[in-house]
This record gives sequence, structure tokens and C-alpha cells, in this order.
Amino acid sequence: MEVLAKDVIKKGEAMLQQAEIADYKIDVMLLAEHFLGITRNDLLLKPNLKTTEEKAEQFGAAIKLRCQKIPLQHITGVQEFMGLEFLVNEHVLIPRQDTEVLVELVLQYLKGKENVKVLDVCTGSGCIAISIAKLTDNTEVFASDISEKALEMAKKNNQKIGTEVSLIQSNLFEQIEGTFDVIVSNPPYIRTAVIAELMEEVKDHDPWIALDGHEDGLDFYREITEKAKQHLSPGGMLFYEIGFDQGEDVKHILENNGFQEIHVVKDLSRNDRVVYGGLK
Repeated sequence: MEVLAKDVIKKGEAMLQQAEIADYKIDVMLLAEHFLGITRNDLLLKPNLKTTEEKAEQFGAAIKLRCQKIPLQHITGVQEFMGLEFLVNEHVLIPRQDTEVLVELVLQYLKGKENVKVLDVCTGSGCIAISIAKLTDNTEVFASDISEKALEMAKKNNQKIGTEVSLIQSNLFEQIEGTFDVIVSNPPYIRTAVIAELMEEVKDHDPWIALDGHEDGLDFYREITEKAKQHLSPGGMLFYEIGFDQGEDVKHILENNGFQEIHVVKDLSRNDRVVYGGLK
């Protein structure tokens, strides 16, 4: 038996609005596209378009989960990043558009270079490392994370996207050997006291281990920067994603560790988002 798609979607939209989902109009269509295979254009062109009861039930179940503030990406199981589709779950931070600024800067630096070794510390889903591996040539990419569950997801993404990133379970540099031309990291950087104030989708569903930067949010930058000096080749570069108010602090951390030509780069919202510098 079939039902009118517009009725199913309209009911879902009303449920999300009642649940106070901020982007309910966007979310309902993203769920409709994923579970019903129907876009907004489809509805405009074919207002009497129908869907099966089975698909409508799957869509309805997804709507109920979203009403509970479960992240959209945990419901669909995927998130696009750098034009690639990554698998995600509750064990990894959902890739965010802001992080694309970090990857694009690394890609810009790597352009024209060959036989470069890159290490991504705190890789999570693997989105940074895998994007770099996929979008560059002659680059050997390594990625580490302390979480075995996160590395399982990174492994699935490595296979899905067809890259050969070497995955290492390590507490920062403890299990890392050798040197690299580039070290990149999006470490936990949210102050512990602030996590409780975040959106429910983040504080209740993103892994705390990927969020908590301890008291001032800077602990990981201090430790990674200090230890990166032993794992960077001469002239090597260190790239960080940062919180919107951490630009100057992270810049000083790099300066105090002998890094030079340090840059703070803003994202599309004009917030500080990336700090990078070189080691002579």
C-alpha cells in the first residue's frame, strides 16, 4: 500500500517543530531524502508523489529519534565532509564544516609536494586524514586516536572511501614512531565547565573524550605542541583546529615552543578556526 509523501513529510515536520528542533524544515527534508528517497524538488514537481508504507514507517521512526535530540547524522549514519561521505556513530565527533578550513589549508600547503608524510592526531572518524589521503598524490598518511571504537569507525571509512591511511591506537604520541612533514590535529578543546552548556545534540551524544579540553581547553595544544617537536622533520608544519576564542592562546603556545611564521586563520563565520606554524 502507498501513501502520499507530502502528508508523511508534513506530519514529520510538525513533530520536529513541536519538539523545538531549530532547523526542523531542513532536517525533515534531509530525513525524507535519506529514508524516502524524496527531495523538495520531487515534491514540487510531483505533488501527488507516493511512497510505500514501509518507507513511511522508517521515516517516522527517524523523526521520533530526531525529536529526542539525537543528532541527524547518528540517525542516518553518515555525514558529508570535503565532498566525501563518512560513516559516523556515537563513538566519533561528527565532522563539521568548520574543519574543512583546516583540511583545505593542509591541502594548499601540500600542493606540488611529493613523498610527504602526514600524521593526524586525535583522528576520530578519520575525516581529516582520509580527506588528505584521498585528495593528494604521493602522500603517506598516518592517523592516531586513543579510542579503539573511534579507530574502528576510521577503519570503515578508510575502506569505504578507498584510502590507505595507516591507523594507530595511541595516547597522542606514545605509540608513534618516526618523523613527519606535517602534523595536523583537531584535538578536544572545549573547556570542561562549558560542555554542560552545549546543545543537547552535542553534550549528550558526541563522545566527551573528543570534546573535553580540560579546565582552560588548551591542555592538548600544550602537550601535542611540545611532543610534536620530536616527530616533525626539519621545516615541518603543525596545523590545528581551534575554538573561536583560542587563536591568540594557541599562537603563543606555538611561539613558546619555537615555531615560526605562525598564522591564525578564520572560518566562513569570521571566527578564528585554524592556527599553523613551522618548525625550523
